[in-house]
Amino acid sequence: MSTTAGAAPAPRARVGRPRAQGPVADGLAPRDGVLAAAAELFTRHGYGATTTRAIAERAGLRQASMYHYFAGKEDILAALLEGTVRPSLDLARALVAHPSATAEARLWALCRADVALLCGGPHNLGALYLLPEVAAERFAAFHRVRAELKSSYRELLAATDAAAAVPAAELELRADLVFGLIEGVILIRRQDPDPSAPALAVAAADGALRLSGTPEPVLAAAAAQGAALLDTLRAG
Repeated sequence: MSTTAGAAPAPRARVGRPRAQGPVADGLAPRDGVLAAAAELFTRHGYGATTTRAIAERAGLRQASMYHYFAGKEDILAALLEGTVRPSLDLARALVAHPSATAEARLWALCRADVALLCGGPHNLGALYLLPEVAAERFAAFHRVRAELKSSYRELLAATDAAAAVPAAELELRADLVFGLIEGVILIRRQDPDPSAPALAVAAADGALRLSGTPEPVLAAAAAQGAALLDTLRAG
């Protein structure tokens, strides 16, 4: 359709990144807003049922803008998964190398902190571990980080006094049981979306040391030392 004489020219389309019309989700930076939106939608509606359009809308972004931060839904899921293990792995490395605490105290500290991380957010992201899609090669980095975290558990367990007389095969089994106990809070949270995270973290850490064969008097001392160690590491 032609314009009439004297009419104002149509405004030119703006070139560049498309931006949301409203604020980013919950005032977060755009990338963090996408992750927060995806965490909510994946855990509430399911990964398969969630589209990138729905994630972008929940994050307050246009869909095209979201692709400046993530190539697609798998990249978002990968980032969420790695975010559930990397902080615990960083702590595990520090605890393995810590020279002034018993292995029992360091193992207790790792267990408590790991459970607190898995239960601390508003969404049960650990439940995403159970998705069949996570077996794909795209998530190999997540599996490597998780395997390294499990190896740190095994190393701390092997350094406890109770492990000294345990055959290698049984020690491996105990490590699997301890790691399974910690990640088992994911299933507890599916049944009870709002458990008392601090109480669950302490109970899981105590249970992990019992599985390791640590005697009760040693466990009590390890828990006290482990709690103090966490405070020191966080303050530093």
